[in-house]
This record gives sequence, C-alpha cells and structure tokens, in this order.
Amino acid sequence: MFDGEEEVWFGIPEFNILAQNITVTGFSPQFPAAHCTEDGSICQVVTAMGEINAAVTITSLWLSPLFDLESTYFLVAGVGGVNPMVSTLGSVALARYAVQVALQYEFDPRELPSNFSTGYVPQGSYAPNEYPGSIYGTEVFEVNDALRKVAAGFARTAVLNDSAEAVAYRALYDTPEGLYEAGTNPPSVVECDVTTSDNYFSGRLLGETFGNYTKVLTNGTGVYCNTAQEDNATLEALLRGHIAGLVDFSRIIIMRTASDMDRPYPGEAATTNMWWSNQGGYPPALRNLYLAGVKIIEGIVGGWNETFAEGVNATNYVGNILGSIGGTPDFGPGPVSLGKAAKSKRATKRSTRKHL
Repeated sequence: MFDGEEEVWFGIPEFNILAQNITVTGFSPQFPAAHCTEDGSICQVVTAMGEINAAVTITSLWLSPLFDLESTYFLVAGVGGVNPMVSTLGSVALARYAVQVALQYEFDPRELPSNFSTGYVPQGSYAPNEYPGSIYGTEVFEVNDALRKVAAGFARTAVLNDSAEAVAYRALYDTPEGLYEAGTNPPSVVECDVTTSDNYFSGRLLGETFGNYTKVLTNGTGVYCNTAQEDNATLEALLRGHIAGLVDFSRIIIMRTASDMDRPYPGEAATTNMWWSNQGGYPPALRNLYLAGVKIIEGIVGGWNETFAEGVNATNYVGNILGSIGGTPDFGPGPVSLGKAAKSKRATKRSTRKHL
C-alpha cells in the first residue's frame, strides 16, 4: 500500500484518523506510524508496496505490545488492476479468495515448447494449468464469505465516483461478441477474487493465464477480477498472528478498487495499456476506496454491540491451503496428505538438481 491509498482517508468528515500517530517498531521507514482516532477504535496502517513490505509491516503490527487486535476487523484495502471480463474501472471488489499467481516456474515465451500456452508452470508440475506439486502454503487464502457479503451490502450503499476519461476508455472494450461487456459498465460493487504478484503485468495472455490459475488453485470456485502486490503476504502475516492467538483470521475483509484494465482493448498494444493509455480509472479508484470503505467501517462500528463484537460466523472454510488454523480446505489436495506430498516433491527436485 502507498501514500495515495493512505491520504484518501485524511480530512474526511466521518472520523479523524490523524488524532493519534503511533510509531511502531518494524514498520516501513516510508510509513513508520499507525494513524488512529482519538478513542483508538479505528486505525490505519500503510504497509508500503510489495509482498515483503506487507509481510514485515503486518507481522510487526500484531507483535507490537501497543495494540490489542484479538477482536479487530481488518479491512485490507487498496487499488489495483481489473479484469474487464468480470468488472471495470472504478469498481469495488470484495474477495473471498486471494491467489498468489506469480509463485510459479517461469520460462521466456520465446523458448516455450510448442504445446505450452504460457511461460508460467505451477511449481512441482511440468505443464501449464496443472495443480502445483510443490506447495509453499501461501498460494491461496480464503476469508469469511459471510462477512464479505455483509461488507458488500454496506459498500453498496455508497454512491461511487467516476470520471469522464474512464467512461470514454471503457467504451473501447465494447466488442461485437460482448467479451468485455462487464468492462464497459459503470462502477459497481462486485464479489470476485484478487491475485497477488510483485510484478505488474499487462496483456490478454497473462490475464487469461492468471485467471485460469485462479480456477485451478480454488477448484473452479474463484473468479479472478483484481490484481494486487500485497494481499497474500498480508494474509499470511495475519494468519500467523491468528496462530499466535493475537488476531482473528475470520475478521478479515479484502477490498480492491479498480484503477486500470489488466489487458488492452482489441487493437491496443499491451505496452500502451501499461504505460501510455489515459484510462481515467486511478482518481475514482482512490476516491471509491474511501466512499465504499467508510460505509463498511461505519457499518461495523455502528453494529458492534448487536453483531460484530461476537463476530460473523463463517459458513465456509477460512484459512490457507494447508489448513493451518483448523478446518478442511475446500480447495487443494487437503490438509493431511498435502504436507507429505509437497515435502516429497521438493526433496526430489532438489536432489535432482544437486547431481546435475
């Protein structure tokens, strides 16, 4: 997360996030303090960008003796790219799954076998779109879907922002076959899933590759619509806080607003889409972080005694691919056999490399 996502919360009428500024050991030197309201009921933490920054900052947060986070709700919120097959510029997405799509083998496309559709191959596998044979544990997280739906209901009460530039750019995705129909629509609140990658990417082929991989890793349930650089790292850090008894992993909401299309419109180059197109999505995406996010925050604070102090009971599996905090994942090969299978595959490949 970065300064634009931070500053959109400054000077708002609902609450003063700058009433307290608390320096926390281990936070990013760029964002060394947590900002909190006077009573400490609402706080903001900015991780800085990328997976490493996010993991270190969030771990430092729950390790700090300055905060009691056992009943805290976490709104993991930022801007990101959007898949125009599912959503559009300025939209607000609430995710059930976060998928670490770049944690794969990678080959230069100029050196691919003729039967490979992409240069990305799941780790421990030997072709694209196979289930990974080597599991690290951070590939997929699933959060509380019942809480997500409550948050989406709060967010839908917001009047979302848009821009004339975004309206014009969306129109370029209008195709005869309607492939990108969702991308031509005005901003809305949608329920679809987020991918995490340190690498920015642009292009139809990469978008399709990561959309397919999202399906593979979630047993066909996940729908890729937004990109992020931090979310899986943030979730892994919070999961470890849950294991330590200091965080409740069932109280996490993942929200991304769409600042740019992840692929070009027909006839546009992927490089133009990445660097030079005037998409107009960034200003409304930042604004909608606040407009939708504040409705979620107010809903939780306002309904604390009636609903949220006790928590929203999850009706789905909540946790990581390993089942580390209990329950049985509804994706992946399962918590019992997974550890042995992953360990065996990794050991085999490392042994092979040693003798080359």
